[in-house]
Amino acid sequence: MELKPGMSALVTGGGSGIGKALCIALAQKGLFVTVVDFSEENGREAASLVQNENKKFHGDLKVPSAMFIKCDVTNAGDLSAAFGKHVDTYGGLDICINCAGIAIKTLVYDDRSDGTSTWRHAVNVNLVAVIDGTRIASQIMRSGKKPGVIINIGSAAGLYPMNFDPIYSGTKAGVVMFTRSLAPLKRHGIRVNVLCPEFVQTNMAEQLSRRIIDVTGGYIKMEDIVNGTFELIKDESKAGACLWITKRRGMEYWPTPDEQRKYMLNLPKSKRMLTQNTFSTVQTPEFYEKIVVHTLSHNFRDATRLERVRLRLPVEPHNALVKIIYAGVNASDVNFSAGRYFSGGAKETAARLPLDAGFEVMDVLAVGIVASVGDSVNHIKVGSPVALMTFGAYSEFTQVPAKHLLPVPRPDPEVVAMLTSGLTASIALEKAGQMASGQVVLVTAAAGGTGQFAVQLAKLAGNKVVATCGGKSKAALLSSLGVDRVINYQNEKIKDVLKKEFPRGADIIYESVGGEMFDLCLNALAVHGRLIVIGMISQYQGEHGWKPRNYTGLCDKILAKSQTVYAHLWQDHLDKLFDLYASGKLKVSLDPKKFVGVASAPDAVEYLHSGKSVGKVVVCIDPSYSQTLAKL
Repeated sequence: MELKPGMSALVTGGGSGIGKALCIALAQKGLFVTVVDFSEENGREAASLVQNENKKFHGDLKVPSAMFIKCDVTNAGDLSAAFGKHVDTYGGLDICINCAGIAIKTLVYDDRSDGTSTWRHAVNVNLVAVIDGTRIASQIMRSGKKPGVIINIGSAAGLYPMNFDPIYSGTKAGVVMFTRSLAPLKRHGIRVNVLCPEFVQTNMAEQLSRRIIDVTGGYIKMEDIVNGTFELIKDESKAGACLWITKRRGMEYWPTPDEQRKYMLNLPKSKRMLTQNTFSTVQTPEFYEKIVVHTLSHNFRDATRLERVRLRLPVEPHNALVKIIYAGVNASDVNFSAGRYFSGGAKETAARLPLDAGFEVMDVLAVGIVASVGDSVNHIKVGSPVALMTFGAYSEFTQVPAKHLLPVPRPDPEVVAMLTSGLTASIALEKAGQMASGQVVLVTAAAGGTGQFAVQLAKLAGNKVVATCGGKSKAALLSSLGVDRVINYQNEKIKDVLKKEFPRGADIIYESVGGEMFDLCLNALAVHGRLIVIGMISQYQGEHGWKPRNYTGLCDKILAKSQTVYAHLWQDHLDKLFDLYASGKLKVSLDPKKFVGVASAPDAVEYLHSGKSVGKVVVCIDPSYSQTLAKL
C-alpha cells in the first residue's frame, strides 16, 4: 500500500514510545492520524505534533488532521467507540496500528493477588486489546470494501523466552501467532502483519537492567522501527508476516523458510481445493492423437501436423498419464512453433524436432483427468482432475512427471483461464507492478485472456482502471467488468484520450501488444510508474515472425529478462482467484467460438491472432468428457 496524503490511520498506544514515533512518521506522509492512549497528557502532545507535520500537506480542512481519544483499550466499549469516531471523522480507515502494551514488575509466580491490576491487566492490554482492535479494524475495512493494513506491535520477547517477565513474553507470543494466523484476510484486501523489535529506548525499556540491553547489542534506533513498519505496510506480498528487528542482525522475517518447512503441512489452503470431483477409470486406448511441431515456422499451421501414436504403457515410476479435456491457447504458441523458446542456434533447435505442441504462459497448459500413475506416485490418484505443468497440451493423452501436476476442483475451461491468464495477471500486478490502491492502471488488449483478469484484479484493489480494445463486443465486456474508462481504438485515438483525460500518466501499465502500442505506453507512464510487459502479440506474426523493433529490441529485452520464477506463489494466488470466482467477485470470460478436438488447435491459434477473440480461447480436446462435466 502506497502511503498518500489524505489517507487515515488509527494508532493505539500512540501517546508515547513506538506508537508516538509511528504517529509522527505517518503524519510526515500526510496521513490523518487518530492517537488513542490512556494518558491524556501524552496523547494530546502526540496529536499536536501530528498536526504540525500535517500542515505541510493540508491547508484549510473541514476536519482536524489529528485527533486524540482517551481510551482504556481493555474497555471493549471505549475501544469500539474510538474506532467509530475515527470513521465518522475521516470516512474510513486505511491503516490500524495496535501498539498499546505494558510490562509488570512482579513475576507471575510471586504474585499473591488475583492479578486484576497486575498480570491479568497485562494480558488484557497486550493481547486481548490487540485481538479486539484487529477485529474491529478488519470489519471496518471489509465493510468499506477498500484495502487496508493492520500492524500489530509484538516483541522479540514473543519469539523467544524472556524470563524476567513471562507474562509479557507470553502475551507477545500470542500476538505473533494470532497475527500470522490472519494471512487469509488478504483475500479480502486486508493485510495483517506483526513487528517484533528487540529493545528500543522507551520509558518501558529504560526500566530494565542496562546489562540486559548491552548483551543484545544496545538499543535499536527508532528509525529502524519506523522503516520496518513502513515496509510491512507498503509490501503487498506481506500478509501474516512477522518482521524481527535486532541490533545484532538487523531486519529479518521470522520464521525462516527452513524453519517453516519443519512444521508446514503440504495441504491446499482453499476449501474448494479440498473437495475435488473424482472420475471413474479412464479408458486408455492403444493409439491417441496429438499435434507435433515438425518444422520451425512462425506459421503454426505450417509448422505442425496431427499424428496418431501408440500409447506407452506402463507409466514410468515417477510419472502420471493424463487424459486432457481442455487446452488453453496462447499468443506465444507461434513463438514455440518457431523455436523461439529454446536455447542454441537454429540447427540445435531443429535437432529437437519433432516437438509436442501446446504452449502456455508459466507452463500451465491444460486441465484433464489422471488416467494412470507410476509406482512411486502417491500424492495424485487415478480419476483426479489436474492441471498440467509441462509442454504438450494439444494431445489426447500426455505422460508427465507427477510433480508437474496441480490438483484442481474440476477440469473446467474456466480453470484453464485462471491457471494461465489469471495467474499471470495476479502475480505480475502484485510482484512486478507492486499494485496498491488509488492508482491509475492501464491495461492493453484488455478483453483478451489475461487482460480480463488484470482489469478485474486492479479494480478489486481499489484502482481507477483504463482499458484498450478494438470492437463493440469487447468494449461491452470490459464495461460489464467494471472498467472506469474503456478506449475502443476503432472509434477514438488512444493517445489523445490518455493525454487529455490522464495527463499525469498511468501508475501501472499492463502491456501485451508491443510495437506502436508499447511506444505509446512508454510515453503514457507516470513518474515512478511501472510498465509490465507480458507479451507483444502484434510482433509475433509477419513475414519473418518475431523481430526486434528499431529501439534495439527494448520491448523484447524487457520480456526476455523477465526470468524470475514465482512458482512458490502459484498456490496462494490460485487460492485467491478460486475464492474470488466462487464468491462471484471475479468473472471468467471464455470466447464463445468452439474449437473441438485436437485437430482444431491450428484453427484456434489463428483465430486468436485474428484479433476477433473476446475472453480466453480454449480447445476442447475431448467433447464427450466436457458433456460429462456439464451434467455435474
